[in-house]
Amino acid sequence: MTTTVTTTTGATTMTTEGHFGADSPTEDLTGVPGRGAWNGSEDTSVYPTMVFEGPQPEVRQRRRIPARLLIMAWVALLMAAVLILVNVVTWSALTTRNAERVDGALTQEIGEFQEFAAIGVDPGTGEPFTDVSTLVRVHLERQYPDEAEILFGWVEGTTTAGGGAGGAPGGAETPAGRIRQGQEPPFDLSADPEAVTAILEDPNARGTADTPAGPVQWEKIRVLAPGAEGAPGWFVIGYFTEADEDTVTSTMQTIALVSLIGLLVASTAAWWVAGRILAPVRLIRQTAAYITEEDLTRRIDVSGRDDIAALAEQFNSMLDRLEGAFTSQRRFVDDAGHELRTPITIVRGHLELMGDDPEERREVVRLVTDELDRMARIVEDLLLLAKSQQPDFLRPEEVSLAELTSDIDAKVRRLGDRDWRLESVAEGVSRLDPQRVTQAVVQLAANAVRHTAPGSTLRVGSTLSGSDVLFWVTDEGPGIPAEEHGRIFERFSRGGGAARGDRGAGLGLAIVRAIAETHHGRVDLRSAPGAGSTFTLVIPTTAGKEHV
Repeated sequence: MTTTVTTTTGATTMTTEGHFGADSPTEDLTGVPGRGAWNGSEDTSVYPTMVFEGPQPEVRQRRRIPARLLIMAWVALLMAAVLILVNVVTWSALTTRNAERVDGALTQEIGEFQEFAAIGVDPGTGEPFTDVSTLVRVHLERQYPDEAEILFGWVEGTTTAGGGAGGAPGGAETPAGRIRQGQEPPFDLSADPEAVTAILEDPNARGTADTPAGPVQWEKIRVLAPGAEGAPGWFVIGYFTEADEDTVTSTMQTIALVSLIGLLVASTAAWWVAGRILAPVRLIRQTAAYITEEDLTRRIDVSGRDDIAALAEQFNSMLDRLEGAFTSQRRFVDDAGHELRTPITIVRGHLELMGDDPEERREVVRLVTDELDRMARIVEDLLLLAKSQQPDFLRPEEVSLAELTSDIDAKVRRLGDRDWRLESVAEGVSRLDPQRVTQAVVQLAANAVRHTAPGSTLRVGSTLSGSDVLFWVTDEGPGIPAEEHGRIFERFSRGGGAARGDRGAGLGLAIVRAIAETHHGRVDLRSAPGAGSTFTLVIPTTAGKEHV
């Protein structure tokens, strides 16, 4: 176990680490009333921290279900629900149609018999019927029942009928029992006494009976002899429904098989389509897995114009921003390390060689202080460049250009003994950050002072040009070669000024360019060796609104 003790005194932070046991002074001091873990001044506090060494436990990752599988499952579930609904509706429609067909067949046969009996005349002889048996037999001879239908009559008891159409001649007795004509049905229901008895004794006019040929739906009607002198009887029609039910079952099996095949095909298609749609998402995940702080160059190939393509574009944009942020961070660290190494070396060398002579010590202190001041300026400039990438770097506001130009002119005149001239003052109002613009123009003026001799003429001014506002500084210095016009705006680039003993860090023009670019503007340079230089800060009048 390692205990870390952090001591904070004013603005100085000191961290010490060590192994403390049961005899540690820290353990004894913690019990002192009114004091902390350290019996020091009131501005000093010590915070013991427990650090456990050893391998960290692995964090269990949640088991994830692939989105492709979820999409396929939902499509299959929806498809299955629809197919089930289709099967149920189809089965209901088929069974309803069968029921209606059976009902229509029964009603039609009963209606035809009622019409025939109401006429009561034998079509063959033209004479009226005198008994039930003849009426039923003649009617059945004229019928052509369906294969699933059975028509029969049943006469109760025996009668003695006189001569006449359809009657037993000579007053013969009319036999009791069944009367059936037509083709052979699936099962001769009239030949089964038990079945006939059950049908005739049923109080309902319609019903269902079970037979070896399957269920049969029947309907009966009571038939009375003409003149109420003969034995009554029954006219019965039956309809075997097993064939229709088999047809419905076969149809439903076919539909179910087709539905199952369709469900499998739809699920396979959903799996394939989901894979095609989610391919960019998988590519994003794989790209994100390979991205590290050292390698942010991977990008996703975007194709199409759908939402997934938009997601890939946004992901690439995010990577661009991350790469820019990490590049800026590494650049800051590299630049700081490179520029601070020299003054640190100088300070260390002087301190190591410093003797006991007071004069020598004063000189070393002066040199060290000068180098530390330069280090502080470098750090401030680097921090400013790093902050220029932040959205709150600018604080734009409506500014009077005339007042801003006058303020800048008053400030630059204190930079050195030069012949300062204000050439032009812009009139109007622009939205920009006055402090950053002032900082940029003052930096340009400071560069001009460093590269010119006392008494030289330096010109500053501002003007409106179209939709831009221009601030410039013109000097009579040695000028800048054309091949260095772009390079001098890079960090730590001093151009020809290094030859004149310039001790600047080479960050001034980089800061000016950063301020201009954050205003969505630019810095123009017009210079030639021996002809002086003119630096112009060009800022759009709507820069502040665009930045916000």
